[in-house]
Amino acid sequence: MPAPKKILLMGASYGSLLASKLLFGGHKIHLVCLPAEADLINAEGFKVTLPVRGRKEPVLLESRKLPGEVTAGPATGLNPADYDLVGLCMQEPQYRSEGVRQLLDAVGKSRVPCMSIMNMPPLPYIKRIPGLDYKALEAAYTDPRVWDSVDPKKITLNSPDPQAIRPPDGKANELLVTLPTNFKCARFEDEKDTQIIRDLEKDVDAARFDTPEGKIELPVKLKAYDSIWVPLAKWAMLLAGNYRCITKDGMRTAQEAVHSNIEESRSVYNFVFDLCVKLGADANDLVPFEKYAAAAQSLTRPASAARALQNGAPNIERADKLVQLIAKQKGLSHPAIDAQVALVDSRLEANRKKAAA
Repeated sequence: MPAPKKILLMGASYGSLLASKLLFGGHKIHLVCLPAEADLINAEGFKVTLPVRGRKEPVLLESRKLPGEVTAGPATGLNPADYDLVGLCMQEPQYRSEGVRQLLDAVGKSRVPCMSIMNMPPLPYIKRIPGLDYKALEAAYTDPRVWDSVDPKKITLNSPDPQAIRPPDGKANELLVTLPTNFKCARFEDEKDTQIIRDLEKDVDAARFDTPEGKIELPVKLKAYDSIWVPLAKWAMLLAGNYRCITKDGMRTAQEAVHSNIEESRSVYNFVFDLCVKLGADANDLVPFEKYAAAAQSLTRPASAARALQNGAPNIERADKLVQLIAKQKGLSHPAIDAQVALVDSRLEANRKKAAA
């Protein structure tokens, strides 16, 4: 039985969902977050509400009642070399912020294996995809320079398929899971690094939760894959659903984004699907449109990118632009994607002007 790992997770919001699963293995987890959030987590732990198929009531995972240990604090004063694995759980624009930027730089220089659960694949992970002009893709990143010290060999991508939100009336240490699907993690270049993911996968798989009617298995597994393409299945979902939640003057739910014009959604989705296959993915690594469209029926909130834009954010993750630029390098384009990217560009521009006024 491998010894418990020390894991540093940068980002406590979505990061606490992954942490709640890893704690079952008895691991020590440190969450990097804002001071008020850290104080709350250090005082009370965190709580994750998780729906379980076949149960009327969801289960409540409380970090204090799970094996393992959780601490939280700011991005400063940490030595990444003290950890076995680093998880990137913040939105891409946050990595340029003071403190976080320096920590990411230290993570890269420490050569500790780094696993991203961002919707926006970190630039060094994109460099694991052969045959692209990586310099030309930098325009999709808020600040591409923050990734300079991270070696592509030391980073992997874990597709953040499960959906979760902070409950509107909840505290900063509470998370509500709205779609309990699996995290799908690609291998590292190094087998020793990949073994860490495989060991964590076994811990999550073996976890059982005590209920009045006995021990039960929980959804939201961590799955390790040999293919570097599996996490890219999220790209088609993001472009057919998440970014199309953004409208000219507001936002709509992901369910509306996908189902109000199902043929356009299918067309966008299959365009991105085919692009991934052209890049080198096996079709079996990806998710067919019908399966995504069925899951989208339960996505009754706008995506986080749409909510951030609506709240005046000057920067959001631009996986839409990244996919558009990659397609361009292959001589491909899709009118609906081009229109959506232009719309997001113009709304961000308006937010920046407003912020500068």
